[in-house]
Amino acid sequence: MTTLQTGTKLTYEEYLETPETMVRCEVVDGEVIVAGPSLYHQTISGNINEPVRAFVRRNRLGRVFYAPVDVIVRRDPLRVRQPDLLFVSNERASILGERIEGGPDLVVEIIPTSNTRAEIESRLADYASLNVRECWLVYPQLHAVEVLRLEGGEWHRAYIRGAGESVESAVLPGLELQITEIFEDA
Repeated sequence: MTTLQTGTKLTYEEYLETPETMVRCEVVDGEVIVAGPSLYHQTISGNINEPVRAFVRRNRLGRVFYAPVDVIVRRDPLRVRQPDLLFVSNERASILGERIEGGPDLVVEIIPTSNTRAEIESRLADYASLNVRECWLVYPQLHAVEVLRLEGGEWHRAYIRGAGESVESAVLPGLELQITEIFEDA
């Protein structure tokens, strides 16, 4: 049985044999990267998850998941992402199984200050390759959210919102989250 530790190299088959864990980790070109979120990070994640999940359930639009849940980007070399939150519409439900094998409609990434621009770009490239329709980049240090939409295979910034403003989703029409509520108690 393989354990997930930073620096471990895995094939897809080895990854399938790893025990299920609540430890948040991603696999980039076969290399395991373990990252434990802070309490601050988890508070923000919960503040986004609760209203998004309630909206999706109330309108019977699909399913909402939060980390750690695997999104398989590719099998060789293995690449697995674990966005902080994701939405899969009823139309894309076929990607759901033991893991998610395909592109969610929406992913949310809470970006810690330790992430480099290259790491963010790598995640965005992976999500674009899966045809994720919308990505929210949440910047805790700025109390801001950047919304990107995939058009013609490339990410385009829809907007950046900060304090006193709200975030809306083209993927979930009618959903609106206040920025102050996203960062409340964080």
